[in-house]
Parts: sequence; C-alpha cells; structure tokens
Amino acid sequence: MTSATSDMMENLSNTILNNDDLPMVKAGAPAYLLMIDSLISKDPKNETLLSTAAMLYTAYADLFVKDMDRSKKMAQKALNYANQAICLEKKDACRLKSKPFEDFEKIISKMQKEHVPVLFALGNAWSAWIMANKNDFNAIADMAHIELIMQKVIELDEAYKDGAAYLYLGTLATLLPPGLGGNPELGKQYFDKAVILSKGKNLMAKVVFAKLYARMIFDRKLHDQFLKEVIAADPHVSGYTLINTWAQIQAQELINSADDYF
Repeated sequence: MTSATSDMMENLSNTILNNDDLPMVKAGAPAYLLMIDSLISKDPKNETLLSTAAMLYTAYADLFVKDMDRSKKMAQKALNYANQAICLEKKDACRLKSKPFEDFEKIISKMQKEHVPVLFALGNAWSAWIMANKNDFNAIADMAHIELIMQKVIELDEAYKDGAAYLYLGTLATLLPPGLGGNPELGKQYFDKAVILSKGKNLMAKVVFAKLYARMIFDRKLHDQFLKEVIAADPHVSGYTLINTWAQIQAQELINSADDYF
C-alpha cells in the first residue's frame, strides 16, 4: 500500500508541477491537499508521502495564499509533516525544532546522503514557516537552523533539485541589509551557484537573484538582464512549469516597477 500510495502521489505531484494554468491549480489544489491529509492518516509512516505533503503545502501557500492567518496554518502543517518525515528517517532527529542548537548541529552533522530528501523538505518547510511568522523575533532566530540544513544538503549533494539549496542560502544572506547583518556578496556567490546548477530549468533562481541581490546593491543592469531572460524563456520544463510560469509573472512585475525602484 505504501508503494502504491507513493507512486500515486508522485504522479499527481508531477501533474501539478507541470501545469502552466495557475488559476486552475489554485482552484483545484486544495482538494488535492485534503486528499494528501487523508492518505497520511491511513499511512502515517510513509516518509515519501510526508515529505511530498510538506513540499506541496509550502508551494501552494507561497504561490497562492495571501491571508497571513491561513499562511501560518499551512506553514505549520508543512513543518509538522516534514518533522514527522525526518523523525521516521532518523530517530534522533525527532522534535528537532525543540532541541538546543548544539544538539541540533550534532544531529545534522551526522546526516548521510540518503537523508537529503527529508532534510531538504524540512529546510524548505521551516523556511516557509519563518517567512509566515516573520514578525516574530523567535521565528527569525531560527534562520541559523535553515542555513545549517542547506549547507549540509550541499555538502552531501549540491546538485539536489538542481542546486535549490544554494537558492535558500542566497536568500538568507540577502534578506537583511548589510547594516543589519546581511551579506550581499556572499548571497551573490550562492545565487551564482544556483543559476549554474539549475541550467536554466528553474527560472525562479534568476528572479530571486534580481529581486534580493540586484535590487539591494542597485544594479539595474544585472536586474533587468536576468528578468528579461526569464520573460523570454520557455517555461515548460519538466518539474518546473508551474513555478516557471509564476516566475515569469514575478519577473514582469519587477520590470514594471524598476523605474520607481532604481
């Protein structure tokens, strides 16, 4: 049953990720997410199902949910699923979020390559949880945990999901201005790696690069170059069509507002 459920979820996930009709996905995905909840209730020890649920809840909230209360609820659910998945994969990783940072660091340091999928799913969901609770200082303090998780993913398999861990590290380095602890040049190094490893498949890499780094240092030329490349690209790439379609919308909005920003 576990194998059959995992296969079905993978096929359904791919169907969503390869869809370029954002309104249809927005309207239809909630029913799919409820189905995931139902399947997990029947198969609560399916790591693949839990990790997939965490990733999809995070993606849906990020793309479509504007209401802060709903966003927080969905982020919390995604984080719960990701925590359950990594706990099943590695027993000493249960309740990671509540552990002292030194213990957390030791546990993460012992992760192996086979743990990368659940480790990345946890970092992804935890990042979304932080953003949904960004007005809470205690949530922002968790950024060090995400950095450690994504650095470990890179150490074990830097090309996982076409270098997506570098995109998270670049985002963390550029979320704050230099005066408040941001490091734009380190962020640039991470973004460069994300763009190289994605090989043009994940258009969001260039959008985030332009939005967080180019705007921070007021580099209009780099900003417009990346965004124009995104707009001109074919969004239909296996596994990325949905996010690429959204990336092109974001790119056009950034281009339209550039004159006011720079």
